[in-house]
Amino acid sequence: MQMKNVSGMEAFKKKTPTSYAISQRARQVMPGGVTANIKFFEPYPIVMKSGAGAYLTDVDGNEYIDYLLSYGASMTGHGHPKITEAIEAQLARDGTYLFGTPHELELTMGEKIQQLYPSMEKVRYTNSGTEATLLATRMAHAYTGKPKIAKFEGHYHGGYDQMLLSVNPPIDLAGPLSNPTAVPESKGIHPYHAEHTVVLPFNQWDETKEILTNRQGEIAAVIMEPIQSGFIPAEQSFVENLRKLTAELGMLLIFDEVKTGFRIGLGGAQELYGIRPDLTTLGKVVGGGFPIGMVGGKKEIMEISAPSAASDVFDSSQSKKSRAQDVLFHSGTYNGHPTILAAGLATIELLEQEMASVLRNTERLKRGITDLFAAKGVGALPVGKGSIFNLVVTEQNSIRNYRDLQAAANFKVRKEVDYHLLAHGIYTKPLNRYSMATVHGDKEIDRTLEAYDTVLTTLFG
Repeated sequence: MQMKNVSGMEAFKKKTPTSYAISQRARQVMPGGVTANIKFFEPYPIVMKSGAGAYLTDVDGNEYIDYLLSYGASMTGHGHPKITEAIEAQLARDGTYLFGTPHELELTMGEKIQQLYPSMEKVRYTNSGTEATLLATRMAHAYTGKPKIAKFEGHYHGGYDQMLLSVNPPIDLAGPLSNPTAVPESKGIHPYHAEHTVVLPFNQWDETKEILTNRQGEIAAVIMEPIQSGFIPAEQSFVENLRKLTAELGMLLIFDEVKTGFRIGLGGAQELYGIRPDLTTLGKVVGGGFPIGMVGGKKEIMEISAPSAASDVFDSSQSKKSRAQDVLFHSGTYNGHPTILAAGLATIELLEQEMASVLRNTERLKRGITDLFAAKGVGALPVGKGSIFNLVVTEQNSIRNYRDLQAAANFKVRKEVDYHLLAHGIYTKPLNRYSMATVHGDKEIDRTLEAYDTVLTTLFG
């Protein structure tokens, strides 16, 4: 594979001078010029001004077909009129943005989730996927009485200390595949968390079984993305074996479906695999573009968060204070926010009508990109299921886990292609996955494939 020396980054910089200027100003206000590290990429992120349907427009007036979609959250695109109508209707009907009390939409959404995710026998709302996984792991500790959580190498469950371990570890620090090392992803993580988090090798059953069996008395739960990073799927036998073993060992199995919920299908990855986890976390899509998370699972597990008189920690009675420790604490003023639930219910209604079309269009785009790379003699593998995938430039025919990806992928070529595509109006953060929406139709796919053809011809002739 011989790539021409034509810089996509230089083309990108020529089209985005106002983004550069704003980014420089932003550095005087926010560390690195961003409010979240994930929003940054070199040499500076694009500053967007507006969105409509499948499109974003930046501060320089450049229009992009958006495949990042707020990291998958905006599955109906930007500013969908049905979502806007649902929000306006809720505000007109209820007369408030926030009750701070129970309200009927909490029940309506909960019943809908129970229909689509039968394993979620009871549910609780949170304000993000991160909060959802925090709650799920707390429930696991409370229910089993065990001190440690097991997670898989390469899996992301939120930006907090216990889960910011071995998400993107340098291979030379990651330890042996048979017993991966817990590698911190950030400064400021206390060694306690590495000591209480067990890292497992994804899609490596013999090694995973041995680690879990040997540490049966310590591990409260195994948490996993059933599809790693939203695009590397668990093998059917692996997830089936894991479900069986965790039950035998008295560990909970937590499916983190923040990325895969509603994107693999309406019933998420657990519907695809035919697996009932003990707990499930949802986020992103279920909020219709607004911040939300959910935890659901077996009744007997979820009920430990049910309030009672004993949970009144402000009572002056010492006996009540002590009994409060028997109840799992979970709260939040914005949990079950009525406006967000109205948007989420409208999103689900749209997906029930249009999911099949989204899945067909995703497959068409994947095939088109693969064929264009093949025509240039360049190996490319679109890895993923449902409405999300990542493009791995590689000669390999499969990617099974994080270490496979690191060993097989040509990140240099993929990044160069991505910067050229940005200059041609195709948006995703360089090296990131593609997320499809109900608003990606034939016009958008045709334009995307035309841009790919131009870029690949520029780079490979």
